[in-house]
This record gives sequence, C-alpha cells and structure tokens, in this order.
Amino acid sequence: MGDRLGLKPGMVVQELGWDNDTDDELRVAVEDVIDADMVDGDYGNVVDAVLLWWRDDDGDLVDGLVDALTDLVGGGSIWLLTPKVGRPGTVDAADIAEAAPIAGLSQTTTAAVSKDWQATRLVAPKTPA
Repeated sequence: MGDRLGLKPGMVVQELGWDNDTDDELRVAVEDVIDADMVDGDYGNVVDAVLLWWRDDDGDLVDGLVDALTDLVGGGSIWLLTPKVGRPGTVDAADIAEAAPIAGLSQTTTAAVSKDWQATRLVAPKTPA
C-alpha cells in the first residue's frame, strides 16, 4: 500500500490529521516502506511528503493544505487522505479540485488506498528554471 504512494526507504513523511478513524494498516504500510516512523506536526524540519487525513468537517481545506506545506521540501508531495464516497466525512472531489489551486497545488492522481480511504496526490507546480 505505502509503495503505491511513491514513498521510498529513508523518506521523512509527516502525518497530519490523525484521529481514531484513520486506517492503521495504511499507516503501518507507510512506515514499513519508509523504514521509519512518520513524524508529526511538531517535527520542525523539512519533510519529503505529507500524509494529510482530512474529513468534510475538519474545517477549511485550503487552510489545511497551506498548513501541510509548512515543512514540505520543494518537489515533495501532499497525499490528501479522505474518506471514500459513502463513508462518514466524505470530501467532495469538487472541493479538492477547488481548494488545491488556491493553496498553490496541482492535483495529479487519486488512488484507493484502503477499505475506507482514498488518497489524492497534490504537488506544488514546478517553477521554470
């Protein structure tokens, strides 16, 4: 599962938005792939990727995405994990498509990553050299 997110051993992955409803199997799979524990929002250093668990009632998605960018290294990605359609807390795909560019991000891929969660990969657009 974790390798489907393009993660590799040695990467530093920050996890934000963890709660009782997050998928522990997915969390363990990510930590197995990176061969380390994920770090939290208090990490205070740059990270290679962010796993952002987000539900419809978590507040303003744009604010959440901007906050997730704080420690992200250039070229890193945010994996926005949202409940699948029909599950409590589902986030409308249109809301993600609308919030991403406002936060300065581009939506690239979406994948089902567990029974209840799907992941949307968001990246900062590459700036011309």
